[in-house]
Amino acid sequence: MHQFDLKNKTAIVTGGAQGFGLNIAKRFLDSGAKVIIWDIDKSELIKASKELNNPNLSYNVVDVSNFDQVKEIVDDIIKISNIDILINNAGITGSTSSLWDYDVAEWNKIVQINLMGTFNCCKCIVPTMIKNNYGRIVNVASVAGKEGNANASAYSSAKAGTIGLTKSLGKELADKNIAVNAVTPAGAKTRILNQMSKEHVARMLSKVPRGRFLEIEEFTSLVCWLSSEENSFSTAAVFDISGGRSTY
Repeated sequence: MHQFDLKNKTAIVTGGAQGFGLNIAKRFLDSGAKVIIWDIDKSELIKASKELNNPNLSYNVVDVSNFDQVKEIVDDIIKISNIDILINNAGITGSTSSLWDYDVAEWNKIVQINLMGTFNCCKCIVPTMIKNNYGRIVNVASVAGKEGNANASAYSSAKAGTIGLTKSLGKELADKNIAVNAVTPAGAKTRILNQMSKEHVARMLSKVPRGRFLEIEEFTSLVCWLSSEENSFSTAAVFDISGGRSTY
């Protein structure tokens, strides 16, 4: 497995206590970075911290949909450290239901966490990246944001919004040494699949030409490259990792 050089870099990984986020944190630590994982679940954060068992790892209990909370924690971090890398990974899929039957409160929650959470973190962290003229931001979107998944309109809409945010912010920062990109995975072997019905999971898998779900390590390799200094040109872009499901 390729070794990226993230020495002397500090990364924040939202939704970092499990799934994609936890694997990203591990790979970052192995690559020499200091990593701060954010999650709303304190018990999962403690569990992840014990599992990774690395002195360069710390964590915060954070609800990314709460702007004031995000800003307060960012302000505390930048008193003692730069923030060089931001991985906006926190997200929920929500239940599967037709749009006209979708619960309004749940719709709003999905958008608040997936889209507004990404906005909140970028809004609070980008200014310090501008000050330091360095940053790498990776927003975890989804193939659902490109194509739209039936009975997942809230999640699809939030991830489509994340793609639009990425393109706008990447262009706004293109004259600086700050790269902003999105990744659009298809279904992967993470606990998020447990939130979906068996029928929905089977439908997702049927759309993937490779005939299997994404392995977490495959996804993490792409995120690591986008987060490294090796990615010195690509910005405002969407990197597909869907096993051939999407080709644009």
